[in-house]
Amino acid sequence: MRRKMVAGNWKMHGNLSENKQLLNAIVTSLDGLQGVEFLVCVPYLYLPSVQDTLQNTNIAWGAQNVSQYEKGPYTGEISASMLNDFECRYVIVGHSERRALFGEDSHTVAKKYQAAQRAGITPILCVGETLEQREAGTTEQVIEDQLAAVIKLTGVESLVSAIIAYEPVWAIGTGRTASPEQAQDTHSFIREGIEKQNANIANGLTILYGGSVKASNASELFDMPDIDGGLIGGASLVAVDFVAICRALHQ
Repeated sequence: MRRKMVAGNWKMHGNLSENKQLLNAIVTSLDGLQGVEFLVCVPYLYLPSVQDTLQNTNIAWGAQNVSQYEKGPYTGEISASMLNDFECRYVIVGHSERRALFGEDSHTVAKKYQAAQRAGITPILCVGETLEQREAGTTEQVIEDQLAAVIKLTGVESLVSAIIAYEPVWAIGTGRTASPEQAQDTHSFIREGIEKQNANIANGLTILYGGSVKASNASELFDMPDIDGGLIGGASLVAVDFVAICRALHQ
């Protein structure tokens, strides 16, 4: 049975006071809900305080990025073993902003994915196309290539211990949202591609949707058969919105 999950990606937002208020509201509202996994991925600096707040709750925590290197002269980098010191169970790799703004190519993303798994951390592997690529009709090829880089390095079997998040880059922070049918089509394409290599892994693979999910559209998206939850950006910073999205999946 596939896992259901809502993961919040705070990106570069928050401070100690705001984080505490946000988490307290989320913890109170989601207490006791079962059958869905809840997660927040926070800036590195806030991992200690988030760990302290979320311990013994039903909400997990993770990071937004990780180095592909274990240790060494890599100023400013954070290794997977360092994340383990704060009991991170998850880390986002290959987010569209990392690819577009910081030049991470699919090979680098694959190395980060591998580094996370070697440390026992579940990678949330982001894949997705730009507006230009969608309009050119290359969505499937782009996603296939992004997945192939990971599978070539780690094998399709590694997906047993991973989560995929589909991000239509053209629908992130633009106010545009893929229709539930558009999102489903791409999720189905991803699952079918994995199924050709290993049906059991494909059937158990959790695939999240990460394109401007809101309280107002969450239920429609989550009703699609191949959408197992969401990777939530801006709405994860507003407790009432994040909770509504979580409850939409729980229902």
